[in-house]
Amino acid sequence: MSLPAPVFSNHGLRRAGGIEAYLATLIHGLHRRGIRPTVVAKRFDHTMAEAGWVDAVQPWMFGVPVKLRDRWFDWQLRRLKTRHHWFPLIALNQTAAADIAVCGSNHPAHLVAMQQSKPRSSDRWKIDLERQHLERSRVIIAHSRLLSRQVQQHYGIAPGKIVVAYPPVDGERFSPVTAQVRAQLRQQLDLPDDRPVFLLVSTGHARKGLDIAIAAVARASRPCLLVMAGRPPDIDAPNLRFLGYRSDIENVYRAVDATLLPSRYEPFGLVGVESVLCGTPVLIERGAGCAEVLLPPAALPFDLGDAGSLDAAVELALDRWQRDALRIAEPRAALAYDPSVQAHLDVLLDWVERLRAERDQAAG
Repeated sequence: MSLPAPVFSNHGLRRAGGIEAYLATLIHGLHRRGIRPTVVAKRFDHTMAEAGWVDAVQPWMFGVPVKLRDRWFDWQLRRLKTRHHWFPLIALNQTAAADIAVCGSNHPAHLVAMQQSKPRSSDRWKIDLERQHLERSRVIIAHSRLLSRQVQQHYGIAPGKIVVAYPPVDGERFSPVTAQVRAQLRQQLDLPDDRPVFLLVSTGHARKGLDIAIAAVARASRPCLLVMAGRPPDIDAPNLRFLGYRSDIENVYRAVDATLLPSRYEPFGLVGVESVLCGTPVLIERGAGCAEVLLPPAALPFDLGDAGSLDAAVELALDRWQRDALRIAEPRAALAYDPSVQAHLDVLLDWVERLRAERDQAAG
């Protein structure tokens, strides 16, 4: 007898990064297993194939003020969960309805990292909802050891309730190409061959450290180019080129020489793993969540509080570029975990079965 399909909640199922990309990856993996989950979300992009692989539930959100949407969605979600007897609910958004609480960020830690000492009302609402998300759930799936520590530090959650499971990456999409294909991609993007090209992927430039990346490339001992994918930059610089939002970001990873990850707060950072799986090394801040799983020579670590440390990482990348020794020969060997979707789904589905079994046993 087959078990009921899992139920997920999230802000949206659409083309985006972060937690929404994570949901799409999970749906893709479930589809390969022949499982059709239920997804409750504020928004659905029905042009995505994944939207056709789920039973979509979209609560009424029309007319709700932007600042109240998360709280309204939480209320709607709790009502729907009771009505449909959903258990366990795997919540990717912050909600008191979570049974399995996916933790991909931590708002108090974000405020500290961004030096926002005076939380706004909206911040306090987010923190309150995040607290309920974590405290009322049966188990927390943290996307890094960093997040596990922050959950304990800022919310007082017992470590035994937290399971660290690094997020998955589609290994078919993010993979190396031949030198010939890479040269073609570089030509298509109009990238120079006479200087190294660094990549920054950013939709929130202050957090992602656009200013830090521009300054680091400008200080390099030889001419370099910084290209950026995501939202338009809010800084002008002679060594910066904007590539726009890229739905083919894997080809950008393949074409550039190295990826920069100078984030002021990075609870995990899928960019780092995606880049490495495409054969491109990452200059990464030591405190980033994905720094836990990136191994040398794929990771060139630095300390954000030490400009000399970042400069040294840039110079190491330049030296390896000059010796034609910058590319990663064996990407999977450069990761300290299995990034496959199926391995991550095994963790989630094991908890679904475990919690259902506990409920059934308690019921007699």
